[in-house]
Amino acid sequence: MLWTMIKDPVVWGSLLGIGIIVGMMVYYTYLFMHNSAAGK
Repeated sequence: MLWTMIKDPVVWGSLLGIGIIVGMMVYYTYLFMHNSAAGK
């Protein structure tokens, strides 16, 4: 079961998409906090 999931490109595609979305959220949150701290 796990091996078929590992070999499935659809799983990798969704994992990549989720990773990109989370990464962008973290990145923009960091930028927002950084700009807020610098603006004060």
